[in-house]
Amino acid sequence: MQTPKLRVIRRTSFKATPWKNGGGITHEAIREPEGDPFRWRVSVAQIDASGPFSEFTGYDRKMVLLQGAGIDLHFGDGTHRALRNVGELVEFDGALAAHCDLLSGPCVDLNLMVSKSDGAAVRVERLMESVALRASGDETVLVFPIDRGVTLTINTGMTETLEPWDLALLSQCSGHLSRLESPHSSASTSVFVARLIFVSGEQQAGFGVGDSVDQANTP
Repeated sequence: MQTPKLRVIRRTSFKATPWKNGGGITHEAIREPEGDPFRWRVSVAQIDASGPFSEFTGYDRKMVLLQGAGIDLHFGDGTHRALRNVGELVEFDGALAAHCDLLSGPCVDLNLMVSKSDGAAVRVERLMESVALRASGDETVLVFPIDRGVTLTINTGMTETLEPWDLALLSQCSGHLSRLESPHSSASTSVFVARLIFVSGEQQAGFGVGDSVDQANTP
């Protein structure tokens, strides 16, 4: 039997890297595996100027507005999406050309990139009460509080307090997520939750999805 695991990566430990085009700073929380190509990556991007996003052929992108007045996204296929409020989520193909227009000053967003060989189900939970979580099999569950702190307890009894923009990773365990605020508070807590679903090692033979990825110029 595999051991239940809860790993917490604090916001203060994210690694900052400037974009090649000078458009902002990317703060990388984790990439698995290290180096390129990776299977999945979580980062927080500081967008200081309007401009293009990098191409990430072979990856699906999940993006959440964390701070700022919002952005307009214009894609190469003619579609358009707007993120106007903190906690709003957009998903798109990393191979699709994307241009970002800032609506009123710099913004910060969360990025989850997952190889198309794997899968991810994502949501932004508006937390008022405790929410159950489960990571079974080869799954990994990611928890990222957006605007307020939360407590995360797994079935081994281990409990962690997560401040906004801390990242928790759960594997081979179940647990629950709770607000830190008084239960009588009327304000919800926004939390990004992702379930990563990995294919077997045999299916990953020859994995090279990141070969064409430009890592240097990315939010």
